[in-house]
Amino acid sequence: MRIPQIQALRAFAAVLVVIYHAKITSGGYIGVDIFYVISGYLITGLLLRELENSGTLNLKAFYLRRVKRLLPTSFFVLAITAITAWYLYPATMRADLGRDIAAAGIYVSNYLFAFWQMDYQNLSAIPPVVIHYWSLAVEEQFYIFWPFIIFALFKRGGRATVGKGVALITVASFLFSLYQTSSAPIWAFYSLPTRAWELGVGALLLFIPARIKFSQNYLWIALALFVYGTLQFRDSTPFPGTAALVPVVATAISIAAVHSWPKVLNLIGNHRIVQWLGAISYPLYLWHWPLLVIPVVYLGRGLSIYERFLCVLATLLFADLTHRFIEEPLRHSQPKSTTIIRGGAIATALSLAISLGIYTSHSDLIKLPNGTIYSLTEVMQKPIVYEDDCHVNNGEITSPECRYGSIGSKRKIVLFGDSHAAQWMPTLEKLGLEKDFELISLTKSACPGPAVRKVDTGEYKNADCSAWRDYAFKRIKAINPEAVIVAGMQYFDIPSGYTDRTSWWREGLRKTLSSLRGSSPHIISIADTPHPNRDIPSCIAAGKFDRCNGSERSTPIFISGYQQIDPNPWLCSSSCPGIIGSTVVYRDSSHLSVAMARKLSPQFEKALTRLRVFETS
Repeated sequence: MRIPQIQALRAFAAVLVVIYHAKITSGGYIGVDIFYVISGYLITGLLLRELENSGTLNLKAFYLRRVKRLLPTSFFVLAITAITAWYLYPATMRADLGRDIAAAGIYVSNYLFAFWQMDYQNLSAIPPVVIHYWSLAVEEQFYIFWPFIIFALFKRGGRATVGKGVALITVASFLFSLYQTSSAPIWAFYSLPTRAWELGVGALLLFIPARIKFSQNYLWIALALFVYGTLQFRDSTPFPGTAALVPVVATAISIAAVHSWPKVLNLIGNHRIVQWLGAISYPLYLWHWPLLVIPVVYLGRGLSIYERFLCVLATLLFADLTHRFIEEPLRHSQPKSTTIIRGGAIATALSLAISLGIYTSHSDLIKLPNGTIYSLTEVMQKPIVYEDDCHVNNGEITSPECRYGSIGSKRKIVLFGDSHAAQWMPTLEKLGLEKDFELISLTKSACPGPAVRKVDTGEYKNADCSAWRDYAFKRIKAINPEAVIVAGMQYFDIPSGYTDRTSWWREGLRKTLSSLRGSSPHIISIADTPHPNRDIPSCIAAGKFDRCNGSERSTPIFISGYQQIDPNPWLCSSSCPGIIGSTVVYRDSSHLSVAMARKLSPQFEKALTRLRVFETS
């Protein structure tokens, strides 16, 4: 028998995730945590009841029920998604698509997405169409181990020992989650060991003594926590960590006080629309992401609010039909165990076969409007500092000795900043050979040359950037170069305490200038390049050339004390195109392509000559 209040919580969780991905609320990803607590409560309750009634567990029956309940719907949505994306995606995107479908099909997508560094809270312009399958993978992995753990604990000392063991596992998982959220946030987000405590909290609700009653007041606390997490959490919120306590505690309270819900919440929760949403919550979760992502790829642009609304309506329709014609008939059916096992094996094999077909249909070639054909790999190539491990990453606070251009020349120029500095490496390396200077690279991911304070998010830590900049400033002073070129990406989220982007960036420029003053006769600030509003190679690959020209011209932000270069006129006229001549301008949704950077060397040479870094000829 389904508990109406838990169905209401399921509905709430699914709706939160949908509206989060529809860009309506910033913290809706907590819906997944609500699902985890519910699952831990229900599955552990099922296992305990069977153990107390029979003294043992029918593990075969347990796993067959899980396969019958979860696999048909997930496979159906996965297959339709895969085939649709196969047809609509450009051939250049099919290698990644096939890889992602395979990962989802074998329920290890959470670890593979972590390995591939798919930061769920900071997804790229075109994220994997099945990235939401990560949470299903976590639950399935939980179901593999949990029955054995509960069975072993029960046999050791009955229900009391189960409670103690679950509490120990929950605390250990929570502490590990805190550690990994700080040290390896992407792995913390996706992995079972850092998420198990959420399911464990749900399980622990079964061990609350019957004499303890929860008043209605607790439900208002739970509601306040849900509202807080939904509205206040951001993509930059370290998660799960301590932040996950908000939805987990709120859900735990809601379940513990399930028979004490205030009348108004019961009226809402028991409404037939809410109960319907709870009933279709599983297919609703599965359908929403493909229906929001595939149109973005096909149209070659982001979706308007009205288009996202239509996608949500389509999600409701598809979820209802899936529930009506797949979930419900299977729930009431009684297939033989061999049929379930055979069906599961066939579904998995078909998933892998489809993914292989998609992967092998991949093409690396894109064709420009003038007929020029490029390899996508060539367009997306990064500057040599990435291959040489000279562009350092999060967590690193020193840079190796990296010299380019005319190595050994007495004249030296330092390139200093983040990836928007590193994008100029091909330009300056070419000029170094032509103008006889040694180019020294001091660049680090997400650490702009201007010493701005950013929002700590994911693996980025302001402390690492500060330590690296201090190291770089000492290196620059020791080198005493002819020029230091300071660059950085202006489009990071602005932390609280600043009224606008200009004041934030100028503060960073002042700090860097103070640290560099006296280390070089030419301290040069180069303004940021235009900001593309989509992934340009993918846009071109999709053949939507007219939609690839909407890059936003960057506003040059300078302060006195620097010599100044503004590259925006080199890349924009009345608009900022994605293709100039026969050259693709950007290698992604942010950085100049290597070919474009090299093509801009004459303009850069003129700018440095104007600033008297080079002598006039």
